Amino acid sequence: MSACTTCGACCASFRVDFSVFETQSEGGTVPDGLWVPVTEGTVRLRGTDHGRPRCAALSGKVGEKATCGIYEWRPNPCREFEEGSDACASARRRHGLAPLADAPPFF
Repeated sequence: MSACTTCGACCASFRVDFSVFETQSEGGTVPDGLWVPVTEGTVRLRGTDHGRPRCAALSGKVGEKATCGIYEWRPNPCREFEEGSDACASARRRHGLAPLADAPPFF
């Protein structure tokens, strides 16, 4: 089991902006209703622009059992986010979790 299926820290740490062309209404896969407009060509995942970001598609409790409700349809910034990266470690720290290199294995 991947740490990403239980963590969710990245989904509750960062603003997620992406091209309007990734939205369903423009021929992409990100469901309409889960994004808000930013500029003419850029949108943001709903909930990630709050003072304490949390993507509206995130279900569960960060660090215990968190899942993405739109995993198959998530935008490129989410697809490109790397498990175990510096950004991952930063997100995990924000939620009181050890970096993956220091975390116990997931089973």
